[in-house]
Amino acid sequence: MIKVNREDALNYHMDGKPGKIEVIPTKMVSTQHDLALAYSPGVAEPCKEIHADKENVYKYTAKGNLVGVISNGTAVLGLGNIGPDASKPVMEGKGVLFKKFAGIDVFDIEIDSTDPDEFIKIVKSLEPTFGGINLEDIKAPESFKIEVALKEQMNIPLMHDDQHGTAIISAAALLNALELTGKKIENIKMVMNGAGAAAIACAKLYVALGLRMNNMVMLDKEGVVHPDRDDLDIYKAQFVTTRKVRTLAEAMEGADVFVGLSAGNVLAPELVKTMAADPIIFALANPDPEIPYAVAMATRDDLIMATGRSDHPNQVNNVLGFPYIFRGALDVRATEINEEMKLAAVHALASLAKEPVPDVVLKAYSDTTINFGRFYLIPKPLDTRLITTISPAVAKAAMDSGVAKNPITNWEAYEQELKERIGIDQKLMTRIMNQAKKDPKTVVFTEADNYKILKAAQIVKEQRIAKPILLGNRETIEAIIAEHKMDLQGVTIMDTYQEDARREEYGQLLFEKRQRKGLTLFDAKRLMRDRNYFGSMMLNNGEADALISGLTRDYSKTILPALQVVGVEEGVNKVAGMYIILSQREPFFFADTTVNLNPTADELVDIIGLTARTVKFFDTEPRVAMLSYSNFGSVSGEVPNKAAEAVRKAKKRYPELLIDGEMQANTALNRSLLREHYPFSELAEHGANTLVFPDLASGNIAYKVLQEIGGAEVIGPVLMGMRKPVHILQLGSSIREIVNIVSIAVVDAQNYNNQHI
Repeated sequence: MIKVNREDALNYHMDGKPGKIEVIPTKMVSTQHDLALAYSPGVAEPCKEIHADKENVYKYTAKGNLVGVISNGTAVLGLGNIGPDASKPVMEGKGVLFKKFAGIDVFDIEIDSTDPDEFIKIVKSLEPTFGGINLEDIKAPESFKIEVALKEQMNIPLMHDDQHGTAIISAAALLNALELTGKKIENIKMVMNGAGAAAIACAKLYVALGLRMNNMVMLDKEGVVHPDRDDLDIYKAQFVTTRKVRTLAEAMEGADVFVGLSAGNVLAPELVKTMAADPIIFALANPDPEIPYAVAMATRDDLIMATGRSDHPNQVNNVLGFPYIFRGALDVRATEINEEMKLAAVHALASLAKEPVPDVVLKAYSDTTINFGRFYLIPKPLDTRLITTISPAVAKAAMDSGVAKNPITNWEAYEQELKERIGIDQKLMTRIMNQAKKDPKTVVFTEADNYKILKAAQIVKEQRIAKPILLGNRETIEAIIAEHKMDLQGVTIMDTYQEDARREEYGQLLFEKRQRKGLTLFDAKRLMRDRNYFGSMMLNNGEADALISGLTRDYSKTILPALQVVGVEEGVNKVAGMYIILSQREPFFFADTTVNLNPTADELVDIIGLTARTVKFFDTEPRVAMLSYSNFGSVSGEVPNKAAEAVRKAKKRYPELLIDGEMQANTALNRSLLREHYPFSELAEHGANTLVFPDLASGNIAYKVLQEIGGAEVIGPVLMGMRKPVHILQLGSSIREIVNIVSIAVVDAQNYNNQHI
């Protein structure tokens, strides 16, 4: 599990704008005319249209893509009844997941009421605002009453995700586990340890899939739910067992399936041994499962197991369900989320796990062995196919069951719309970080006497992204660590002024490299006091796998030692720099933005080749536009002529590469403009995602403007063409930006090592 530092968590939610969400206008409001259209008097026209026909609200407002995440804070995570105010960070977080994974906008609503009837009345009154309602963190048994009442009274999709999310994801895993063991759901014996909202929802869904009620034994904190108890509410009473069992041990004997939605470490290994052949255990308590994964797997070699944790196989994670279920429900304007839609989600998830896993997922988890089986029952959360698999299945089920008010007719167009809503490659940095964690490499930081560097080093150490080596004054580094209470225990600190033997050795090596370029032995040894030279020599010698520098020094001064010591890779004439722009639509790649001042046409061809290769490194197929201030010869001049020549030569050198130009930036990015005015262009169908600039000034200016006012996250610079992984930070980079570059450097080092085994 990722270690979360309390200070980091608080700063994450506090820094910049407090919280995690904001409202962004989708229309221009910059002139008096815009204001007149947005508000008075223009706004009266859609109001009148909606008054005439309420369905027009979906035509003229954001209701159709707006979900309310609503809670009263009575059952928040594992914190219990902490109240509505304290629940707000969780509800904002749920909103972020809706937006990130399914492109759904969210208002979070925290209601100060524990009275179910009052809560029902308040939520019902919000129906005109929302296209759907996600109830969250409401304690049982009130949650059952609330959901049932609201489903009866409201005509928009509504779901209590704590119940049904877990039920849907675990049901998909159960179906696949049973298939692998050759068992039928109607014949299995199940133990359900837990009787809260999620457990009862799971039990109901399993029964809908074919589980026989008399084959299930449910337990709560008081023990087995049996007919002789007088403390059962109407929800638990549905699941009383007719079998003469009164303890967990008795229930486990001969059981095929154990589903835990209770507390950690309540299932003893001895009880697992009494289960039937090929037992299935879903230990879903978080963060500690009912039985530790390693203990359970060591107990039985025929066991199939799932948990709620991301560091074990078969993670039952609600994010596999709720964003895509609501997406499908909203897109057909479903009046509810019914059993047919939930079952459609179950079967879609189960089926997707049996499909060949795409390379992008394999790379994200650095595991080429992922395929349907005991350790892969359900898809991974980063699988980009989830939205195009689950949402259409849910939408179709809504249509087939008669609750869809806006049926889909063109399913191919709908799939493309789903991809474009969120950008199918939105999880780029998550994939990179996950890949880095599979095989952390040693990264040398040359500016370790800086708070940001040390904080980034702590993060990559704790998250097992990299193994840091810190270069700098030892006393200064240790003082900063102590002042900010950082945990960098065990990390190597090296003060170049105290490393006499290494400086002597490294100086001799540098002299041998540069003696015919005017460097004396004395100067070579002197240069080794410079941490950039020292760190570069560590990388050169294999004592580190990657180097990070540049936070406090100009780019040109930082890159020179690396070029002199490490050098460029074989066959490369020019190194280049690239930035990644993470937009809502998809990632875009800008080059060269950091190194080459005014490259020639031939140098631009080299840069195009380096950039295309690096874009593929990020699991993206490059669509390259060579930029200028003209479109396909519309204006003559030094820059357009150079750009056009570079494109001609690049097409000959890289015939498989999709590239065109010269063209203006808006032409490259606006597919409609390309199709209308330049239909002959190779980029007309999809537009460009990789922009190569004709000189350093234009590239550098473009990414910095986007970074400051464009609203996109900018990652980089990524240095391309070095013999070994060297990455130079942007001057003044944030801690987040440093961690991103370290992750890229680690994956870069992994690839380097694989190529040189």
